[in-house]
Amino acid sequence: MIKILIVDDHDIVRAGLKQLLCETPDIEVPGEAGSGVEAINLIRKEKWDVVLLDMSMPGKSGLEVLKQIKQEYPKLPVLILSMHPEDQYAVRVHKAGAAGYLTKRCVTNELVQAVYKVAAGGKYISETVAERLALSIDPTATAIPHETLSDREYQVFQMLASGKQVSAIARELSLSSKTISTHRSKILTKMQMKSNSELMFYAINYGLISQEKNLS
Repeated sequence: MIKILIVDDHDIVRAGLKQLLCETPDIEVPGEAGSGVEAINLIRKEKWDVVLLDMSMPGKSGLEVLKQIKQEYPKLPVLILSMHPEDQYAVRVHKAGAAGYLTKRCVTNELVQAVYKVAAGGKYISETVAERLALSIDPTATAIPHETLSDREYQVFQMLASGKQVSAIARELSLSSKTISTHRSKILTKMQMKSNSELMFYAINYGLISQEKNLS
């Protein structure tokens, strides 16, 4: 029996995932967590075969939670399930130790297949992500500007490009406005840009955020 911990801050999402997964005879979902802190506590208390982790959560982001899990339990498979397309985070989470990355648009069969594979010690990697990973370790490849950002800078970059103000980002990430402003300065310097508008157009052009989201 594969024992799964679902980590997502939305009750309805956790309920839906649990119902889908429990329809498979040899999968059970005895635990759920609505935050990164709650997830870490449950992982420390019980043994799990797979952690199904949401990428976007308040407080500790999915990427931060992933890194902490892999630091404390390096052999525990973590499967990322995200609303973000693969281009936005897949390479970063695989480098951080994730066993796989799926978008929330995936079909049930794909999710179950991914769970089986990572529970058996394998990696669930799409052809697109495999190609991006190969390029990311190619010493002759030229780095794409946004890929030079640290994980926190990339997170702030996406939020700035989505039109969020420094103060709003600070509240959402539980950081000071001064810290976010410092990240913003570093982001603009690394990407050789001067304004949030440039960041927004760049993000749309690379498919890192949706144009509809910014225009809504």
